[in-house]
Amino acid sequence: MQNFLSNKRVLVTGVCGTVGREITRMLLSGDFGELAELIGIDNNESELFFVAQEFNQPSAQFFLRDLRDYPGLQEVCQNVDVVFHAAALKHVGICELSPSEAVQTNIIGLQNLINAAKRCRVEHFIFTSSDKAVNPTNVMGTSKLMGERLVTAANNSRENRGTIFASTRFGNVLGSRGSVVPIFHDQILQGKDITLTSPEMTRFIMSISEAANLVIASAAEAKGGEVFITKMPVIRIQDLAEVMVEMLVEKHSLAKQSNIIEIGVKPGEKIYEELMSDEETSRALETDQYFVVLPAFRDMYDVEYSYNNEVANALLKPYKSSEEVMLNQAELKDYLQKFDIV
Repeated sequence: MQNFLSNKRVLVTGVCGTVGREITRMLLSGDFGELAELIGIDNNESELFFVAQEFNQPSAQFFLRDLRDYPGLQEVCQNVDVVFHAAALKHVGICELSPSEAVQTNIIGLQNLINAAKRCRVEHFIFTSSDKAVNPTNVMGTSKLMGERLVTAANNSRENRGTIFASTRFGNVLGSRGSVVPIFHDQILQGKDITLTSPEMTRFIMSISEAANLVIASAAEAKGGEVFITKMPVIRIQDLAEVMVEMLVEKHSLAKQSNIIEIGVKPGEKIYEELMSDEETSRALETDQYFVVLPAFRDMYDVEYSYNNEVANALLKPYKSSEEVMLNQAELKDYLQKFDIV
């Protein structure tokens, strides 16, 4: 596992995003082996310039590319061994207002990348999905669910000549851009009210480094067509707000302490999140770190699904944030401090 990417050529999409950037950092650190080459792509020209400056290494190259442009994707996939696909439109509200854009990037763009990977005979293709893909209630989640289905289907397509396609699914990445942590952070430092959608809202959480590590590690475990779900802590969002107030007031000696006000659940937003549905439990395995959801039509896949450190081959309940033991405020504070999130 430690050196499974040695001498590999790796493509990372969405390198300007929080997770894509962290994947890039981890890959170039050498912790998974010394790469032959890393290729990073994004459609954000300004941010791509700064990423190229940050990771200025002879083995790393960064290109301006858009998932909607198939010829450009096919070009960068030439001679690539592993693809980590982190690029997507990810904001629920924006995707609700511009659903056709979400389809173009998250579904059609993904299919373009799949086609390029198959044509170039990539060895491994790992897609980053979201807890919002489980029983989706919004456009973003629906597009991610369709993405998972496309990746699973690609593994068994007649065109596939040996590429292992798999997905990873995880919850909220605390501290990522657009997440609730920087929003709360700015509200607290500016002395504004903290806007909480509901005191009952619960979420799965993970740090940026944990999310990136999951994506990379799943490539070593993947057999083809499955979805990897990491085991994650669960919190109440109100606890997060209260702990952040305590930490930031103490750290910055703030004179005014922010109040928490309830603004109501946004359209398409759930009170709790799900990482595995009831239906998926019947075809899931458990390891010490992951749940692994196997393809629904396993008879179509000539694959033996076995993994390191398996602890169960049958699950009794789905994986929902409302049904898991939550971190208390002291544990949450320790978690935030451990990963330097606040």
